[in-house]
Amino acid sequence: MLFEDRQEAGEKLAAPLKEYAGRDVLVLAVPRGGVVVARPIAAALGAELDVIIPRKVGAPGNPELAVAAVAPDGTVIYNEGLMRALGLKRQELKEAVAGELREIRRRTRVYRGEKAPPRIKGRTVVVVDDGLATGLTMEAALASLKEDEPRELVLAVPVAPPDTVARLKPLVARAVCLATPEPFYAVGQFYRRFPQVDDEEVLAILAVPY
Repeated sequence: MLFEDRQEAGEKLAAPLKEYAGRDVLVLAVPRGGVVVARPIAAALGAELDVIIPRKVGAPGNPELAVAAVAPDGTVIYNEGLMRALGLKRQELKEAVAGELREIRRRTRVYRGEKAPPRIKGRTVVVVDDGLATGLTMEAALASLKEDEPRELVLAVPVAPPDTVARLKPLVARAVCLATPEPFYAVGQFYRRFPQVDDEEVLAILAVPY
């Protein structure tokens, strides 16, 4: 499956989620690209739209190699296999985790300003991104949200590898993924247009989601 752009991906994702329309639904998007996908979903469901910002934690000396991920509440998910292969101990990532938490707080202030965080408890929460590769950051986000006792936690992404979806399914009541292709190299290969999304676009969507 090839999506024209993130907007179209969101419109297609909204269809299997229509049953949630009219309920107390919160759509949480992973910035930046996930916000563009989430907008038509929130519009279709008449739902509140906000963000959740997990961050990958890079290996010492190789920040692009994700060995862990951290959620806004400090929940950390480790790629245990990769850490064993690199001979890394969790304690060695303590400083990197703290740095990513500072960046999460900074970006949350940018996107949310002085607005209070949305209520999670008792609501149907749909977590959206523009696609998943390893799914490590999404795993951190979902694990942290479960602690806030949502009524139902739903994962919604246009595309992801089948093994990633299988690993995340136990964390949610429902996982909606439109395409699970193999081989899978990068999320962008499944979009005809996959431009960078800047903070200005994210802020504009959050200000007037629909």
